Amino acid sequence: MNLAEITPLILTYNEAANIGRSLQQLSWASRVVVVDSGSTDATVELTRAFANVEVFHRPFDTHAAQWNFGLTGTRIDTEWVLALDADYGVDEAFVDELRRLVLEPQVAGYQAAFLYCLDGVALRGSLYPPVTVLFRRTSGHYLQDGHTQRLALSGRAGTLSARLRHDDRKSLQHWLPSQARYMALEAEKLRLAPWDKLDTIDRLRRLRVVAPAAVFLYCLFGKGLIFDGRAGLLYAMQRATAEMVLSLTLLREDLKRRGKGQ
Repeated sequence: MNLAEITPLILTYNEAANIGRSLQQLSWASRVVVVDSGSTDATVELTRAFANVEVFHRPFDTHAAQWNFGLTGTRIDTEWVLALDADYGVDEAFVDELRRLVLEPQVAGYQAAFLYCLDGVALRGSLYPPVTVLFRRTSGHYLQDGHTQRLALSGRAGTLSARLRHDDRKSLQHWLPSQARYMALEAEKLRLAPWDKLDTIDRLRRLRVVAPAAVFLYCLFGKGLIFDGRAGLLYAMQRATAEMVLSLTLLREDLKRRGKGQ
């Protein structure tokens, strides 16, 4: 694959803790597109240190709308897009695999797994799923899915063997309010979806009280994070806290609806 045919696309909102580290690993790209959602920290200022980066500004409404704007409203003209969160790290092994990639006409995109890190410390596992990050620009369109988005791909997706790094170094003070916003959207998704359309995980989440403890134990013992020391414990507690926030949101909505019915 010719790297000149790939445009990395990144969404940002107050990513000063991550964006410089991520952009340093994209020096191979002729052009990097950043869509900023109105950052109030040094995110945009930090991007100015990279000559291959162009920043576009769009007020945030949904993740899917931001990504779709990045695909269609930023003058990307390469065949391929590498869609990255600001806390993703593109290691040299990943770039080498892109260079060696033999493209198949029927393949519209490629999925990558992640090495999950906490403050630079790599974990042996996580709940973070593989994501289709590399795809033909005209073959992908984003749809909103709960608090995040999913890529609707017109064609088959292949799999890359090299992993991306996920290494979010924003503070706990930033992480907690974000979870409250995200879980409000997840609660709405769970409330509206018919029971038979939910997968096993979402059914557990809709039971209100099961998911936080189940996620904590699964991270520690199912994913083996008990052997990762403090980093593993922190990750397990973060994921359990996120599920607890979701349970609290669902229970609060139950009470509101009951109050309106009285």
